[in-house]
Amino acid sequence: MVLIGYHASHEQYTPRDVLECVQQAERAGFMAAMCSDHLFPWSETQGESGFAWSWLGAAMQATSLSFGVVNAPGYRYHPVIIAQAAATLQQMFPDRFWIAVGSGEAMNEHITGEKWPIKSERNARLRECVDVMRALWAGETVTHHGRITVEDARVYSRPQNPPAIIGAALSPETAEWMGSWVDGMVTINAARDNLRKIIEAFHRGGGEGKPMFLQVHLAWGSSEERIRHETWEQWRSVSFPSSVIADLRMPEQFEAMAQRVRPEDIDDGVRISTDLQQHIAWLQEDVEMGFERIYLHNVPRNQREFIEGFGERVIPEFRSTP
Repeated sequence: MVLIGYHASHEQYTPRDVLECVQQAERAGFMAAMCSDHLFPWSETQGESGFAWSWLGAAMQATSLSFGVVNAPGYRYHPVIIAQAAATLQQMFPDRFWIAVGSGEAMNEHITGEKWPIKSERNARLRECVDVMRALWAGETVTHHGRITVEDARVYSRPQNPPAIIGAALSPETAEWMGSWVDGMVTINAARDNLRKIIEAFHRGGGEGKPMFLQVHLAWGSSEERIRHETWEQWRSVSFPSSVIADLRMPEQFEAMAQRVRPEDIDDGVRISTDLQQHIAWLQEDVEMGFERIYLHNVPRNQREFIEGFGERVIPEFRSTP
């Protein structure tokens, strides 16, 4: 059975509203959830950005869903702190938590005042962080002097099974690099040829047989004009390549770049349709490509309408999928 989950967008809604959404999503039949972990929203129009880690504790207590979070250890967060936080959630809610790790974006991580390194250096730093976290989950006392510094760290409250570390990959290069040392991969919807390249690279790098997750940005509602406008209003600031997004520091910079983005320009990154059958067809293609968990992010503001509509007519189509 493929798992259809709900993506909780902290950048667009207050923590209280997002909590109510995941509760509604569970009642509607969504099988899991994941969330972002930002300090800044992508734009002032979005206007929110709650603290993911305290919210996760509340959301996991308020529902029975499994949860994942996308995180960049090593800058804003020291990896020992993330290891302790993840261990606590997994210990309280066994086998319901996973963490996706990535090399991060300057917008969220620059606040410490450290120099923002190039991608290859960020990758090397990420791998060190993951090695430290896994050692701590294994009960080791860790001292490490490298791109990150750890001295005499130990996590005492540990779960029976450590959280899965899922690699966040937006390019074939990153997917291949992560393939051998992550427990699975998560990426976002893109053109089919691009997704195939990412999957092939992940397998080539050692990821064959490991689970693959997909985060899908979409827009659905009763009026195409309205959902397209709201998608353009909410999400045009992130309609650029990840290599560009990673180096911008403030929401105002994203907004300045997005001034020339037209409503029709967002189709490549967001699946826009008022037809639920079209969304079902897209998701069936995702399943055929090998994605076993698909997390849906409805970009427009009609979250409750989306949750009800997909819960009634889309999710049942996948509950019996082999």
